[in-house]
Amino acid sequence: MYAVIQTGGKQYRVQEGDILRVEKLNAEPGAKVSFDKVLMIGEGDKAKVGSDVAKAKVPAVVTENGKGKKVVVFKKKRRKNYRITQGHRQAYTAVRIGKIAAPRASAAKKTAEKE
Repeated sequence: MYAVIQTGGKQYRVQEGDILRVEKLNAEPGAKVSFDKVLMIGEGDKAKVGSDVAKAKVPAVVTENGKGKKVVVFKKKRRKNYRITQGHRQAYTAVRIGKIAAPRASAAKKTAEKE
């Protein structure tokens, strides 16, 4: 079973047990976090989207907080004696994905049929 989640303005395809680097979250290592913005859940060739996954959650455990590799930004204008070098290290949070909790659509249909 896999899910497509959204966090930090990006979308990720995750499975149980995956270790994922996402934009920095305000959580210490060992803390449990839950991704509520689930866009799709799939199992084999079947996929659920929209209202079928509206209440789905993907739990995760924070494994580490850190910074990525340095990216060097160099600007230059020829013949103007203009040279600027900057560096940037993007902060990240590494999380281990837990069991994907998908609500059962059949249970919701059964309660609607009873009424």
